[in-house]
Amino acid sequence: MIHFIAENMAPIMFFSLIVFMLLGYPVAFSLAANGLLFFFIGVELAPYSSNEITLSWPLLYALPERFWGIMSNDTLLAIPFFTFMGIVLERSGMAEDLLDTIGQLFGPIRGGLAYAVILVGALLAATTGVVAASVIAMGLISLPIMLRYGYDRRVATGVIAASGTLAQIIPPSLVLIVLADQLGRSVGDMYAGALIPGLVLTGLYMSYVLIMSIIRPKSMPALPLEARTLGHGVVSLIVAAIVTVGISYAAQVYLTPSQGPNAGIWGATIGIIVIYAAALLDRTLKINAMSRLAQQVIIVLIPPLALIFLVLGTIFLGIATPTEGGAMGAVGALAMAAAKGRLSLDVVRQALASTTRLSSFVLFILIGARVFSLTFYGVNGHLWVEHLLVSLPGGEMGFLIAVNVLVFLLAFFLDFFELAFIIVPLLVPAANALGIDLIWFGVLLGVNMQTSFMHPPFGFALFYLRSVAARVPYLDRITGKTIQPVTTGQIYWGAVPFVCIQVIMIGLVIGFPQMVMHYKGAVIDPSDVEIVVPGFGGGGGDQQGLPGLGLPQFGAPPPADGGTAPAQPAQPAPPANDLSQPPSFGSTAPAQPAPPATDLSQPPKFN
Repeated sequence: MIHFIAENMAPIMFFSLIVFMLLGYPVAFSLAANGLLFFFIGVELAPYSSNEITLSWPLLYALPERFWGIMSNDTLLAIPFFTFMGIVLERSGMAEDLLDTIGQLFGPIRGGLAYAVILVGALLAATTGVVAASVIAMGLISLPIMLRYGYDRRVATGVIAASGTLAQIIPPSLVLIVLADQLGRSVGDMYAGALIPGLVLTGLYMSYVLIMSIIRPKSMPALPLEARTLGHGVVSLIVAAIVTVGISYAAQVYLTPSQGPNAGIWGATIGIIVIYAAALLDRTLKINAMSRLAQQVIIVLIPPLALIFLVLGTIFLGIATPTEGGAMGAVGALAMAAAKGRLSLDVVRQALASTTRLSSFVLFILIGARVFSLTFYGVNGHLWVEHLLVSLPGGEMGFLIAVNVLVFLLAFFLDFFELAFIIVPLLVPAANALGIDLIWFGVLLGVNMQTSFMHPPFGFALFYLRSVAARVPYLDRITGKTIQPVTTGQIYWGAVPFVCIQVIMIGLVIGFPQMVMHYKGAVIDPSDVEIVVPGFGGGGGDQQGLPGLGLPQFGAPPPADGGTAPAQPAQPAPPANDLSQPPSFGSTAPAQPAPPATDLSQPPKFN
């Protein structure tokens, strides 16, 4: 029995960890306690394990160094910066302005408020990267408006929760930072790879709203005329967009010789700055060249877009690292809050307290995971997991299907931080052995982990929405009608279609890997590569492109300036038979080679 336990320590340790967490112990302490407990057991059972266990007491000396490696990791500094930025933006009222403006823009069509919630969720995801901030902000602002104008409760709650989880996959996502750290890859590459899948997922959400507005039009009515306070003016907005595109294109053409591939980004930046300045002047000077709707959309949309460029644009251009981008985003969020007059000491204090709590939570989980991994690797658990996954039928595709099913099921009970710190390190060796690109694998896991926020009954996005949704009937302040509360069952059923959409997105990432792999740039065809060896010095090379090493070519004329020509190498004597010419059968005897200056075939003479 002892031999059996010693030789199967890895699976016993893994399933013991699951039991610890199911009993309700905090994840960080479950990891650390499980690791230390099995370390002691493993040291005692090492002689009975047939060399399967490599644990010994001196190995504990490695723990302080592993802890220091965590605390000195510059990549993880991006987490508090982006958390602080998201919380400050939540307090700044940016989400409220965006929802009101985009809701007015899409108001005349069925499902307009739902489209607005999804678009604002994508914009908040690209500026905050914090799911809780997005869901709570939109739940407080948009849910009462959607209920006021007759939206189905399941549709309204599902759209709000799902759009808030876009912060999980659209950069600058916190989970992408953690995944990049666990996979040992660049955060910038992870952001570049996740950008298109995040936008595609946003499009799938909007497609679902479109289909529902056709099948069940009464579930998402258009805004009534009296609610459209900004009036009409879509044509003016379209003209402003066309002018912006024209200015951006002209700036790109002008900057291409100096900026190269980055000219497009700088051109778009110039176009947006020009149209924003024009809208501000139009409103301030009351020129009224633009409609009121166009003014409001431009003035409200440009600041978050500028913040997105400040964070993501600088990262993609290579100007800043993700940590530096997060720091600039935090400063930009403070500036936006100050510009709206909502920056106070109390807001900063709340943001700092929430940031400290989340950062400490992440750090303690990571420390516990390092203790667990020290023991798990000591009992060859990584080899056990690798052999288990690599030997699955179907090769790479079988591995991907099994891993995604495992992560999907574990997401019912664990949040994304726990999945990233516990499960991902175990999957990396098997993915490497199968030759899977780790950036693509990380984005795929990120899309899958997004479902952890939407799984009934443990989805955190559902908990966040439940905390701000009405539990009792209330009187609407605009219409004066009594609004019935939102039940927990309605929130759960509203999330189910969006979980299905997220599963479809997992299949799309597997089926179309180029959505992620574009981060590598253009594919180079080796057959088109031409290698040219340059010459050396001032001399020319021969006709085969070989270097001349600073010497003139054989048979070259002397210098034209009459200077002294460099010494020519001695010409070798022609061979006895010139094999470059056809043989001659005439009477003329072949030419004899000249005798050498010293005949070495005879003994020397001393006269």
